[in-house]
Amino acid sequence: MRLDFGNPGDLLRALLPELVLSGWIMVLLLVVGWRHRTVRDLRIAGWLALAALASTALAVFWLWWNTARAEGLATMIAVDDFRFLTAWLFLGAAALTVLLSFDYLEREELLVPEYYVLLLLATLGMMFVSGGEDLMVIFLGLELMSVALYVLAGINRKSARAAEAALKYFLIGAFASGFLLYGIAFVFGATGTTNLALIAVQIGSLDLARHPLLLIGTALVLVGFAFKVAAVPFHMWAPDVYDGAPTPVTGFMATGVKAAAFAGLFRVIGEGLYHAGVWREVVYGLALVTMIGGNLIALAQRSLKRMLAYSSVAHAGYLLVAVAAGSSAGAAAFLFYLVAYTLMTLAAFALVAAKGRHGESDVLIDDLAGLSRQRPWLAFLLALCMLSLLGFPPTAGFVGKWYILLAATEAGYGLLAAAVVLTSVVSAGYYLPVVMALYMKPEPSPDAHAGIRVGGPARAALVVAAVGLLLFGVRPNRLLELSQQAGAVVRPAPAVVPAGAGSPPAGR
Repeated sequence: MRLDFGNPGDLLRALLPELVLSGWIMVLLLVVGWRHRTVRDLRIAGWLALAALASTALAVFWLWWNTARAEGLATMIAVDDFRFLTAWLFLGAAALTVLLSFDYLEREELLVPEYYVLLLLATLGMMFVSGGEDLMVIFLGLELMSVALYVLAGINRKSARAAEAALKYFLIGAFASGFLLYGIAFVFGATGTTNLALIAVQIGSLDLARHPLLLIGTALVLVGFAFKVAAVPFHMWAPDVYDGAPTPVTGFMATGVKAAAFAGLFRVIGEGLYHAGVWREVVYGLALVTMIGGNLIALAQRSLKRMLAYSSVAHAGYLLVAVAAGSSAGAAAFLFYLVAYTLMTLAAFALVAAKGRHGESDVLIDDLAGLSRQRPWLAFLLALCMLSLLGFPPTAGFVGKWYILLAATEAGYGLLAAAVVLTSVVSAGYYLPVVMALYMKPEPSPDAHAGIRVGGPARAALVVAAVGLLLFGVRPNRLLELSQQAGAVVRPAPAVVPAGAGSPPAGR
């Protein structure tokens, strides 16, 4: 299906998933304005949010099934497999977060159905980030996502820790947005355009790879994205924000939001700034220090939630290795690992939420002692998440790290590949103590884990995550194939584009 963006009907078809989700957001706003006082109202809002995410996923599937492609040069929005696969990832992460939030919001007495509206708004922004073909669309998507998350982080108005998290996130997020916007301005000053494909054409045809304006702009754009993905040394906000926010929100920020920022970074580099002269060295350095810093700091954490926060920083380093590879193998490894990381991290935070109360900041690793004797299935799921985060076979985390190693070695980055292996060994120092506490330590008292409660929706989310981790660990071929097809379309445009012409992205 060829879509001519000069035709309003085709443009609407290209934007169908975003339009469907926007329509549902308006419906949900009306419902929330009408019913927002009881637990039943909260549940109605949650089920409507799930319906919105499911129907949006169907709209994405319709475009993918019909092999939708832009006729000529895409102007503002991409119509390719990369957009479709990442959109499914964001919608899936949001759906799992909704399922995890049902019982959590009721338990914490957060009767705020606006929570689900904000979650859908953040998801809509994420879809624009990964699907934007213009720097301004990507920036607006990032801001839509971020503003919704600032509110979600502090939505528990009874918690001083949540208020602190929201304020820190807002201030540092605004700072990061300033870097990104200044970078876009410098790139525009050097190339005369904000369209990614045309930026690549200008860099190639005018030999701008070492132009001072472009170098400065590229560096500032990378700094802005480094803040968003919590790469060292721009990560200091993440542990405090993750620790203070409600745990389902923390899981969503650590997975879907991080995936969206990485997808935007990958598209900006892969399509627009690939031939700019500074990005590879910067991403290489960021990957190295992020892997080392995230893992070493995580070793010192005794709080389970804070340990997972620093763990997410370390995994940002692994994803940056795939970005630095800049190859088709790197693209496939990047997308595969995004899916695996989302499943294992969301499930881990869900289990933290089940164990704790009032923000879960006080749940220590030692508090899990003997959980396998009282709640064997929960202990198994948490151990599975820890082993997958460590990269232990036969889990999806192991397969993802294996593909990242292959991409790094193929690109000639032996040091990065060695760092992936060595830091993964270091990470055993904080993942394995969790497994040891679950299975090798006695519970401190017979009723130590009596308060753990996992509702039906949360159980469904945990089962989906566990099945996905094991399935993609044993049979990764189909997901890897989809990742290769999606990653292959993110590439710079040719140096010369005839007037009125353009090559659509390759299909399946």
